[in-house]
Amino acid sequence: MASWGRRIVTTVGVGAVLYFAIEGGEWGTVALARQGAHTRALTDSVTALTHAVDSLAHFKSLVLTDAATQERIAREQFGYVRSGEVVYRVVDRVRPDSTQRATPPK
Repeated sequence: MASWGRRIVTTVGVGAVLYFAIEGGEWGTVALARQGAHTRALTDSVTALTHAVDSLAHFKSLVLTDAATQERIAREQFGYVRSGEVVYRVVDRVRPDSTQRATPPK
């Protein structure tokens, strides 16, 4: 019976030593796996940001050199129109006091 007790203690001791060899210390297997996942996530983030920067650089070059892009921005952002064009604006006739109804046009 004493030999079974000795075998159990030896097995538990060897198991503890193996566990400490694999997981012990500052950088265990689980910590290294987490670091790898974190590294992959950061790499993906850097790749996405690189694509965004490239896209913005291309748009900047279009804004600086392409007349069609400049015209589109002038029309959309600043309301510019070409000579001869007519602009129709629809304005709601709502009073500042929101509790009152708008008066119908005469």
